[in-house]
Amino acid sequence: MTNQESPPLHGISVVSIATNVPGPVAAARLTALGATVTKVEPPSGDLIARVAPAYYAELTAGQEVVALDLKTAEGQVAIEALLSAADVFITSHRPSALARLGLDWAGVHARHPRLNHVAIVGDPGPGAEVPGHDLTYQAVNGLLSARDGDTPHLPATLIADLAGAERAATAAVAALFARERSGEGRYSEVALSAAAEAMADPLRHGLTAPGGLLGGALPGYAVYAAKEGFIACAALEPHFLARLEDLLGVTGGDAFAAAFSGRTAAEWVGWAREHDLPIEAVGGA
Repeated sequence: MTNQESPPLHGISVVSIATNVPGPVAAARLTALGATVTKVEPPSGDLIARVAPAYYAELTAGQEVVALDLKTAEGQVAIEALLSAADVFITSHRPSALARLGLDWAGVHARHPRLNHVAIVGDPGPGAEVPGHDLTYQAVNGLLSARDGDTPHLPATLIADLAGAERAATAAVAALFARERSGEGRYSEVALSAAAEAMADPLRHGLTAPGGLLGGALPGYAVYAAKEGFIACAALEPHFLARLEDLLGVTGGDAFAAAFSGRTAAEWVGWAREHDLPIEAVGGA
């Protein structure tokens, strides 16, 4: 492989002591970019390995997984050896926990001045000590769907965790770039609550709110019941909508609903492919 063909982070070493979802997803993104990643887990392992082993296998593919008890002298010696050769350090502990382990930014930077530290936290700044998880960050930002006073449903995916992971990977790359100019490592805090807040911006600004442009106002951008299953129709642009109306011979939401009830979701997907229209079956329906 020539230098031109090498992945962008080839030669970059990452050490992560982050477990659960955000840290491992960020580390997997960096692995995909060519970094060499060492995942440090407590002796009890990572919860994801027990509850979602296939997902865990995907997230750790191509990485070295090491079990260390960081509360012991032996574990401290081992983690320091890893950090001494690393370019990026990823954590997802509360600041007080890192301080007890001697792995807070002040201590790490003093010992390893070129090491970049990406700290994934719940809330930014002083709020980093407040406990929380994806569910609470989605809840406070209005991302738990509910209609007509019904009890909100648990989220279908981990929006705060996954968005935070992408932000953490971006922060790592940005820190590496900055180090090329300054020669110094830097501390980057990534708050999951801030990631959730950003993901909620389309809702907050009315774009996806009930009745909003992408929240039910447009008959061409909606979910419809098919003869079997459901379809997601995203004829948002005028040319898509005009083609859809022309082919179906109808206009408006009620008319669309009646027309789409005549075929199965799979049949509508095949039909949409033939006519270059953005229609898909709703998965899991």
